[in-house]
Parts: sequence; structure tokens; C-alpha cells
Amino acid sequence: MRFVRRYYGIAFVVALGVIALAMMLPIVMRLVVAAYIEPLVSDVPNTEVAMILGASVYRGRPSQILDERADAAIELYKEGKVSKILVTGDNGALSHDEVTPVRKYLLGAGIEPQDIFLDHAGFDTYSSMYRAREVFLAHSLTIVTQDFHLPRALWIARHLGLEAYGVVAEGGEHSPYDYFREIPASIKAIVNVFTDRQPKYLGPTLPLTGNGEETWY
Repeated sequence: MRFVRRYYGIAFVVALGVIALAMMLPIVMRLVVAAYIEPLVSDVPNTEVAMILGASVYRGRPSQILDERADAAIELYKEGKVSKILVTGDNGALSHDEVTPVRKYLLGAGIEPQDIFLDHAGFDTYSSMYRAREVFLAHSLTIVTQDFHLPRALWIARHLGLEAYGVVAEGGEHSPYDYFREIPASIKAIVNVFTDRQPKYLGPTLPLTGNGEETWY
């Protein structure tokens, strides 16, 4: 009986340690990439492309989160910090399209059509970064997303060899849940990076030096 109690005691301590380590991962990622996050667009180094990561759309329109990301990319483009915008998201079904509504939003803001590239197979953050490198042949990029998401996205991009910087998409308030879900997402990111997971789809290359309109359909 004493042995059993000791066994469960050790297991309990180990479980607490694992939980504590998992909770620390997003914090560690934030510290690792802090030097590459700029609070102001004017402070961001010039890169090839601004990357808008996918998020929900409602009735064919970008959600508030996606609007915020698009607005940050538009500012980067108009300030001359990037010459292209890469919109990445889930368009795995005709009924679910996270990228076309953003394209229309960018066009409405005056972005040149040939400078808007769409990645229809950015099913998650890791896939988006991997495809930016392998499909769109990006070398440097500026990621625009919310504060809770940006450290993980930057960490993945940098570990995939991209010269990546980040700008926080400002706007609405975000819940503690947005930060909490970064715990399992960070674990997944680490597994993906260190197992060199290949995205579900790659396909032919679509260099950023080309015409973005060729990627729309």
C-alpha cells in the first residue's frame, strides 16, 4: 500500500510538471522571437511580402480578426515596407473560403491586383509558413496577426529558415481563451517543426516575383 501511494504521488508530481512545462511553451516562444516583433509599422525592416494568416469569415466577409490582419498588411504595403501581400487560409471546400473575401477587401483598399497572392491551402499556421517557402519561394516576410498568435507564427517561420518579422494586428479585444489555446497549438508547432511535417498539399511553385492574379482561382 505504501508503494502504491508513493507511485501515485510521483505520477501526480510528474503530471504537474508536464502541465507546467506545456503552459510555459507560449511564454518561451514569445521571449525567443521578441526581438523580431515591432510595435510600429515604421520600425519594421523591408521584406518581400506581408502574410495575412487565415481566420473565420462570415457570409462571405472577413471576420473582425481577419479585417485587423488585412488592415495591418495594407499599412505595410502603402508604407513601402512590402511589395506583395500573401493571403493564406483554408479554402479546402467550395463552401469554406478564407482567402477570397480578403482579396476583395484588399482590392477595395487600393492594393494592386498583381501584388495580391492567395494561398488556398494554408490549413494551419505551419502549412502556411512551409508553403510560403516552398510554393511561393519567399525568403523574407512580415507576419500580421493578433498578439496571442504572433509569437507562435514567428517561431515557426524562423525555424523554417524564413527571415520573418511580425506586426501585431491591432483592434478588438481578445479573450483569455485565445491565449490559453496557444498551449496545445505550441505543442503541435514544435512537433511539426522537429518532425519536418510536409503539408497536405504543395503543388507547383508560384513565385512572388510573378503575377498574383494567377493564384486567385
